[in-house]
Amino acid sequence: MSDYTSTLARHRRLTILKFLADSPEYTSNASILVEVCNGFGVTSTRDQVAGDLAWLGEQGFVSLEHHGDFIIVTATERGLEIADGRARHEGVKRPRPGT
Repeated sequence: MSDYTSTLARHRRLTILKFLADSPEYTSNASILVEVCNGFGVTSTRDQVAGDLAWLGEQGFVSLEHHGDFIIVTATERGLEIADGRARHEGVKRPRPGT
């Protein structure tokens, strides 16, 4: 993975976690998350978001429910800690102070 691709993935993962932290019941779906990432300037395809959701799930930062092509995503307590900077992981961009 190139430096640019790796940096983009770290930003995408933080964007996803921060959006989930602000969502009702800490839940969303993959289709909305694609639009969220693109809206925040983290250009992303559905495949990229799905790959990062799988990665976030493997790390225990989100739980995933698969309904065919539809994926429901819920942040875990650990994912919320990463989203607001109380915990760190090298695969997720650290949020800036006050964000």
